[in-house]
Formats: sequence, structure tokens, C-alpha cells
Amino acid sequence: MMKKVIKVDGMTCSHCAETVKRAISNINGVTHVEVDLSSGKVTIHAEREISCDEIKRTVEEWDYKVVDC
Repeated sequence: MMKKVIKVDGMTCSHCAETVKRAISNINGVTHVEVDLSSGKVTIHAEREISCDEIKRTVEEWDYKVVDC
């Protein structure tokens, strides 16, 4: 089981946080995603190692920016 914490810029409301959560949840192998809107931190739990590039591509498709992975 893998756990990774990233930081995402551009989330300004609960809808933004839900969009990021839903996008990351759709990555193959992700089992759970927690988003802390106030800090911009996103905790990802997955069955496999997920690369920062894969996460960045997914998040940036929705016009948010991964600033720390």
C-alpha cells in the first residue's frame, strides 16, 4: 500500500477540492483520496506506486497545479 502527500495550488472552494479528489480517484490503483482545502494538501492512498508525473498530468487537466509531489 502506498501513501503520498502532494500540494495542489488553485483550489479555492469545496467544488475545486471535490474536482481534484474525483480526478485523482480515477487514477488506476488509487483507493482513497483526502483533500485539505485550507492547506492545499492532498493525501493519496493507492495499491501501487503512482508517479508524480501521472498525478500532475491528471490534476493539470483540470487547470490546477501540483506544486509539491
